[in-house]
Amino acid sequence: MTVTLVAAGIYNLAFGLWTICWPHLWFDWSGMERSRYPELWQSVGMIVGVFGIGYLIAASNPIRHWPIVLVGLLGKILGPLGFAKAIYVGALPLSSAWIIITNDLIWWLPFAAILWKTAQAKVGKPITREEPYTTEEAAEVYQLSTGETLAEASKEQTVVLVFLRHFGCTFTRQILRGLQDLKAEAEANNARLVLVHMLQHGDEQDYLASAQSSPIPRIADPNCELYRAFGLGKGGLFELFGPRVWLRGALSLFKGCGVGHLAGDGLQMPGAFLYRDGAIRSAQPARTASDLPDLPKLFNQSKADGSRIDESGPNRVVI
Repeated sequence: MTVTLVAAGIYNLAFGLWTICWPHLWFDWSGMERSRYPELWQSVGMIVGVFGIGYLIAASNPIRHWPIVLVGLLGKILGPLGFAKAIYVGALPLSSAWIIITNDLIWWLPFAAILWKTAQAKVGKPITREEPYTTEEAAEVYQLSTGETLAEASKEQTVVLVFLRHFGCTFTRQILRGLQDLKAEAEANNARLVLVHMLQHGDEQDYLASAQSSPIPRIADPNCELYRAFGLGKGGLFELFGPRVWLRGALSLFKGCGVGHLAGDGLQMPGAFLYRDGAIRSAQPARTASDLPDLPKLFNQSKADGSRIDESGPNRVVI
């Protein structure tokens, strides 16, 4: 990140110096008539140079100075749009567009990567264990809100583990609206519904007020280590902000689920699992943040696959 911003800073300063000292060169190289007001082009160079100073400042701590990077990226996106319009209406020849490549386009991905790293640092929770728990280890460590460990609960009957995204997520709010339906589906299959969330024990109460008439057991996992044990990691740009997420998010908002403040790790992916006697019987890890638990499919998968055991991974899975 630092190298990118230093390179951007040096480039912008060089570009500013170039336009100030030789204001006609771009016009000459692009086959255009020289500007009658070179001072305007020189002023553009000065502004670009100021951005260069900003990038050099941001290079000292890219995460802290992310607003500079964001403003720079916005400029590098809007600039080409205005340039494209000028070419479309004939105000500028296509031969002049080469300057957009070096000024803007080549910086899109590096700047976006810096902003993504910033989001991960500010929104995501750091890993607390070098190696994740196995599912068996995690089941012995994590307790349900009713007091027993996950291992103990899974010996009595199949546990339906629904791993939630953060409580402000519209998709989590959609799940919470249908908790009683999920519970009924689990009980119809002689299973027990358990929610896994990322808040400290007890902090989830305000978000589950509608379910208090028929309490559903919960597991608090503020460090997301139980999520890791079941193979649920952090989402990337596509998983969190892809077209499918936007579409389903709009539908969720239309249904009145709304959104709330960030309450948990905003990057953590959700999922649903059937867990019994120390093994995963059926798995439904979310491919995008918008994927909701489909319990009928989860149970059908378990019944169709029987008790075939997959020992290929670190966590024993019965599928």
